[in-house]
Amino acid sequence: MTMTTTTRNVLGTELLPCSFDPLTGFYRDGCCHTDELDHGTHVVCARMTREFLDFSRAQGNDLITPRPEHRFAGLQPGDRWCLCVLRWREALDAGVAPPVFLKSTHSNALEQVSLAQLKTHAAD
Repeated sequence: MTMTTTTRNVLGTELLPCSFDPLTGFYRDGCCHTDELDHGTHVVCARMTREFLDFSRAQGNDLITPRPEHRFAGLQPGDRWCLCVLRWREALDAGVAPPVFLKSTHSNALEQVSLAQLKTHAAD
């Protein structure tokens, strides 16, 4: 993984962990780190809601069903998870965007959504 010494969040400060239980992130390190290998750009740290989980499943990305072969226990409302920024934007457009933890959302999210959009849904 190629990261700068200090990875920045959307507020311009040091990126904080998103979740260790469940263990999230493209690299399953608890943070929404990203690099050129992360084609989904898993950079938005969000608190799962039933509405979002149902929306994501309807879009073909079932985050509810456990997938032990991928070390994935399935998500529940209230869990924190690093989402693909484009899925979060789709959920925003559909009116079901989950709350976002700005201090744990990678600055690369700003390439697809605005800080104002994220702040409107801020959980922190």
